Amino acid sequence: MKLMRLGPYRAETPALQADDGVYYDLSQVTADIDGAFLAGDGIARARAALAEGELPELPGAQRLRVGAPIARPEAVLCIGQNYAAHAAESGDAPPEIPIIFFKHPNTVVGPFDQVAIPPGAEKVDWEVELAVVMGQQARYLGSPAEALDCVAGYTISNDVSERAYQIEQSGGQWSKGKCAETFNPLGPYLVPADEVPDVQALRLWSTVNGEPRQDSSTADMIFSVAHLIWHLSHYLVLEPGDIVNTGTPQGVAFSGKFPYLQAGDVMRIGIETLGSQEQLLVPAS
Repeated sequence: MKLMRLGPYRAETPALQADDGVYYDLSQVTADIDGAFLAGDGIARARAALAEGELPELPGAQRLRVGAPIARPEAVLCIGQNYAAHAAESGDAPPEIPIIFFKHPNTVVGPFDQVAIPPGAEKVDWEVELAVVMGQQARYLGSPAEALDCVAGYTISNDVSERAYQIEQSGGQWSKGKCAETFNPLGPYLVPADEVPDVQALRLWSTVNGEPRQDSSTADMIFSVAHLIWHLSHYLVLEPGDIVNTGTPQGVAFSGKFPYLQAGDVMRIGIETLGSQEQLLVPAS
C-alpha cells in the first residue's frame, strides 16, 4: 500500500495505491495526508477501509499530477554528511555526532515538479536522500529502540542545494543554500514503515541527464534512522508530519567530479521499495 496526493498544487486529493496498482480515493477517510491524519492512526484506518472495500476508485489517477505525499509539513529537518564517503568528498572527516540543519517547509514540492534555479545561482547540486515521515511525537526518547515506533513511513527526498550560498555566503550555517523555493522535491508516495522490511538496506541512486551519479545503500549511513530520531528528540520535539532527510551518499557535483546543474538539465533519483522521481531544472521566474 502506498499513500499519495494527486491533483493540482494545493488542491491535491488524498489517494491510496493498492498492491495491485489500483488507485483509490481516500477523501472519505481524510481531507488530506498530513500530520493530523498520521497522528490519528490514519494509516491503519486507510488500510482497513481498503480491506473492507469501502474506498472508491480514483478516476484518471495516472493522468493526475503527483504532489508531495505529505501536506504542509511544519518542519523539514536535515542531517549533513551522514555517509562517510560523502563527508570525504566534501573534504571533511566523518562526523562524531549528527549534523543538523533545516529547510524551509515551502521548499517541498511534488516529485515531478520543476526545480527553479535562483537568479545568479551557479552551483546547484542534487542529493538523493531517504526521508523519514514522523507519525507520532518524539520527545526525549529513552533509547534508539523506541524511535522507529514514532515513524509513520518513508519516502524519497531530493535535498537540492546551492553550494555557493551554502558554503561561501553562509556565515557558517548551511540553510542559505538549502531553502530556495522548490529545493525539496518529495515523493512520489509514502510507504508505511511496516511495509519496509529493513530501512537500513535500501539502494539509493541518482542520475543527471541519464548519466549515473550516486549509487549507494542506506546500510552505509553513519547514524541509522533509529539513532537519528532518538538523537534529535533530545534537542527538539518531532511532531507528526515532520520530515527528516537522513543525508546523501557520495557522487554530487560538490565533489568536483561532475558539473553543477543548469537550466534544461534533468535530475532523476530513486530508492529501492520507494520508487523514483524526476525534475527538470528551469530558471526561477
